Amino acid sequence: QVQFVESGGGLVQPGGSLRLSCAASGFIFSNYEMFWYRQAPGKEREWVATITSGGGRTNYADSVKGRFTISRDNVKNMVYLQMNSLKPEDTAVYYCNARPWRDMNYWGKGTLVTVSS
Repeated sequence: QVQFVESGGGLVQPGGSLRLSCAASGFIFSNYEMFWYRQAPGKEREWVATITSGGGRTNYADSVKGRFTISRDNVKNMVYLQMNSLKPEDTAVYYCNARPWRDMNYWGKGTLVTVSS
């Protein structure tokens, strides 16, 4: 069974940093491009970042470009999101996913990031 287990969220002050982790299982992780998405209170889920299957290319939403870094470990079946210079508007539940399960609207529980003083 496919699973995405996100962790690493918490309360952080504006300007601070957090590193999110996602443990993926139930599929051949190294074959798939991976994504991070987020959903702020009262808003639609939005795409944050993408990393190719081998990790060689990344892409970011304009709102996080230059502040967030996506990475992966294909041995550990993990994907990460390093978030720096956090802003209150980054407050959201963060999710990882891969295309087939994203398209089926199958998501993990996510991890909550709250940026507040």
